[in-house]
Amino acid sequence: MNTYCSPNLYVALAHYPVINKRGDVIASAVTNLDIHDIARAVRTYGAAGFYIVTPLEDQTELVKTLISHWTEGAGAVYNSKRREALETVAIRETLEAVSQDIAGKHHGVYPRTVVTSARNNPGVISTRSFREMLKRGPPCLLVFGTAWGLSQDCMDAADYILSPLQGNTAYNHLSVRSAASIILDRLLGDRE
Repeated sequence: MNTYCSPNLYVALAHYPVINKRGDVIASAVTNLDIHDIARAVRTYGAAGFYIVTPLEDQTELVKTLISHWTEGAGAVYNSKRREALETVAIRETLEAVSQDIAGKHHGVYPRTVVTSARNNPGVISTRSFREMLKRGPPCLLVFGTAWGLSQDCMDAADYILSPLQGNTAYNHLSVRSAASIILDRLLGDRE
């Protein structure tokens, strides 16, 4: 049993505001695998919930259809473990709406926002510091970006930036679902 379950850690996968290869702010497309795999990691490590953030109506409908299949449809009967994971997913148009939703679950206390980036940024917090914050503090929202990462405005608006994952080579281009799993393990995994 995971002794580090966190009823105050929420995860968001932002499809907006993110940047493309040229640095333009865009809304990216939802990826089926990201939803499944991050939801499974959220459920495995005991985070409180998983939000998909997209302002695009067609992408919202796609996510709703996917979740419905695995939580209410034939998929719920076929694979109950997948149902459990996808029941953690909620869809919101903006990160502000996510924060409002979390505040509603925590007696009006808004979450501290911790964003992720594969790039080095000044003033980052370590995974260890974030882990300690989760043990004693108010709710936290851990935000992952899609495409080429979160927009600079989004990064600037965050309370904290988490130090980037660092492999042992110069190559640094993990999928967001891999990065989410690694970070959740470092934050909530059994360290005994």
